[in-house]
Amino acid sequence: MASSSTFTIGGDLEVRRLGFGAMRITGERILGPPGDPGAARRLLRRVVELGVNLIDTADSYGPEVSENLIAEALHPYPDGLVIATKGGLRRTASGDWPRDGRPERLKDCCEGSLRRLRVERIDLYQLHAPDPQVPLEDSLGALKELQDEGKVRHVGVSNVSPSELERARAVVDVVTVQNRYSVADRHSEGVLGECERQGIGFIPWYPLATGELARPGGPLDDVARAHGATSGQLALAWLLARSPVMLPIPGTASEQHLEENVAAADIELDREAVKRLAEAA
Repeated sequence: MASSSTFTIGGDLEVRRLGFGAMRITGERILGPPGDPGAARRLLRRVVELGVNLIDTADSYGPEVSENLIAEALHPYPDGLVIATKGGLRRTASGDWPRDGRPERLKDCCEGSLRRLRVERIDLYQLHAPDPQVPLEDSLGALKELQDEGKVRHVGVSNVSPSELERARAVVDVVTVQNRYSVADRHSEGVLGECERQGIGFIPWYPLATGELARPGGPLDDVARAHGATSGQLALAWLLARSPVMLPIPGTASEQHLEENVAAADIELDREAVKRLAEAA
C-alpha cells in the first residue's frame, strides 16, 4: 500500500486510507460468535500484517463479539493501530438494529467498549446513528463529556444528513463521518462535500456495493478488466480516487478476499476512468 495513501484523523492519527470493517467477523446475520473464532482472530492478525492500521467496529456487532475478537487477536495493540468503535445501536435476537442515543446509554456503551477492547481511551468513538427520540445535541453532548474525561480521543458520527452534521459540529469537534456511499450509491454526496470542505474523514460503509455497474460488459466490469482487477477492487479504487478524505473500510471473513481488497489501494485510476464511473451510476 503506497505510503502516500494516508489521511490524518483529527490532526494526530495518521491512517492508511484503506481500512478494515470488522462487522462480518461475527456469526451469521451479525449475531453471536463466528463458526470458527480462531479463523476470525487469524484474519485480524493478517489485517495488520498487510499494513492496514484502521479497524472499525461497534458494540452492536455480535453484539460485543467483534470487539472481543479484536482484543483477543491484537492486544497489546501495535503502535499506530487505530481501533474505531461505535455506540448508539442495539442488536436484537430478531436481527433488528433499534437506535438508542440516550446519553446514559451511550456512556454505558463506551465503558463496555473500553473493557472489551482493553484500552483506557478509545481513539475514535462514533455515534452509530441519530436517535429520533433523543435530541442529537444530547447524544453528542454525552460523547463530548466522555472526551473531556479522557475516555475518548476523537469523536465521529454516522448515518447523518448535512444538517445533522452541522448540528453535531456545534457540540463537539467531529473528525469523521461514516455514511453509506459507493460507486453505485451517492446519496451522501452532500455530506462528502462538507467533509472535504472541513477536512473531515469520510468513512463509506458498504463500499463494495456495485449494483448494475458490475454486470458483464458494464462500465465497472470494463474498467476492471482493463486494469486486470475485479469489479470489487475497482469499486474500492474508485472511492480512493474520488476524494482525498475517503477512508473505505471493506469487511470480510475471508483472508483471500481481504488480500484482494487491500491490493485495490495500489490500483491507479486516471481521470477519465473516474469520470466514466461517476457518470455511469
